[in-house]
Amino acid sequence: MFFLKMISRSFSRQFKRRLLIAVTVCLSATVSVAMLGVVFDVGDKLNAELSTYGSNIVVQPKSDAVVSDLYNTGDSAGSASGSSSGSDGGSTSDGSAAADSADPTAFLKESDAQKIKTIFWAFNITNFAPELNIHADAGCVGSGAGSAGSAGTAGASGAAASAAKCKATNVPIVGTWFAKTLHMDSGESTVAGMNGMRSWWKINGTWPKDDSEQAMVGSALAAKLGVNVGDSVTLDKTIAVGADDNTNGGTGKTGKSSTERNRVKVKIVGIFDSGDSDNSAIYMSSIAAQMLANLPNSIDKIEVKALTTPDNDLARKASKNPNALTQDEWETWYCTAYPSSIAYQIEEVLPGAVAKQVRQVAALQGDVLNKTQAVMVLMTVLSLVAAAIAVANLMAASIGERGSELALLKAIGATDGAVSRLMLAETAVISLVGAIAGALLGSGVAQIVGHVVFGSGITMRPMVFVLVFVLLAVTVLVASLSSIRAILGLRPAEVLHGR
Repeated sequence: MFFLKMISRSFSRQFKRRLLIAVTVCLSATVSVAMLGVVFDVGDKLNAELSTYGSNIVVQPKSDAVVSDLYNTGDSAGSASGSSSGSDGGSTSDGSAAADSADPTAFLKESDAQKIKTIFWAFNITNFAPELNIHADAGCVGSGAGSAGSAGTAGASGAAASAAKCKATNVPIVGTWFAKTLHMDSGESTVAGMNGMRSWWKINGTWPKDDSEQAMVGSALAAKLGVNVGDSVTLDKTIAVGADDNTNGGTGKTGKSSTERNRVKVKIVGIFDSGDSDNSAIYMSSIAAQMLANLPNSIDKIEVKALTTPDNDLARKASKNPNALTQDEWETWYCTAYPSSIAYQIEEVLPGAVAKQVRQVAALQGDVLNKTQAVMVLMTVLSLVAAAIAVANLMAASIGERGSELALLKAIGATDGAVSRLMLAETAVISLVGAIAGALLGSGVAQIVGHVVFGSGITMRPMVFVLVFVLLAVTVLVASLSSIRAILGLRPAEVLHGR
């Protein structure tokens, strides 16, 4: 009873000192709870944030994937064949102009694309869009369509003559989905397409409709063609036809074929500014691009946007060779949303396909996450150090001011250890009050950070509060013991156990 009375009297006699200690601990708890709360939730937030900037997994036919690996191309998704000049095939971001100006030779079935939403991690796949990347001539006038000659020189000269009547040649064309509603065998429906994959585009007009002859054109190409929203653009493409054409049932053994010009007229419903090479491309519905290239139900790439867990050692090991994993490692990897495990599952449902994570995006996620967490942990440590220094100084000042009171306690029989434990108890009570207030404020600050930075709240985990209270308890204890030892000349064991 006497002990509790002494503690309560110390608060009234040194109210300002005690209040400063409470405020110091409160501020430290606020920063620690807010920062650690964000640290434990920042992984999912960053993945969701970065996923708005395009796909993080690309699906290709196996033969194209092999070529990409050999020549180190095709690693970045979201650009129309990667070309930086749609008018002539020009130079590219990776220097492979020849590869970028050529049409694909290996394909996947467009009808198989929706199988992506049947994998184990289907709910983590937030969007996907199949693509047929081809090249055509734009702004063409004249007959254009029809036979351009037979095999050899005649065909080539005919194609050149038709191309000469076009405002732009070898323009990258991307046939894709925009907001296609898919009805799954499970009875569920989902919407997939470029509307959600290119959220950063600045669009004048609207997105095209699927399964239509509408299109949207990049700002650079629109300026070259001199078109605006509402205008129409004629696209011409030279294709091989005849008995010797493999794609039309021919044998392809003689090496002879005739060519003709396919023509599709599209209505421009939107002009976009992507900030990259796509500004020289045309995006249109997949069915219109397939008609233009005479490639029904064909695509050469699928961009996939998935919420993933940043790679660790297990994920990196699995990405090299999943068969090298032990049974326990394999189950852990397969049942965790790593980019490599999602890619592996996509390959399981799409025969003849290779799914690869976009290395730049995956590396960016892990790098940004690690740096963000390091900064927040450092801020937490600094706040705890500042709290320790402040509490130690306040304790020292408090003990100095109470010299006569402490001398009186010792005169009536109190030991140095008892006096020290009294001061520790006083500091512990006021620090607990400050820590509880700081924890509540920290939770609020974390929510503000979440909504301002990520657009959603932070999930506060109980372990955050436990960790902060433990760290503060250790910090305050060390600071108090240091002050008592410096003023009274006692060792920590004498303070805690008496002398």
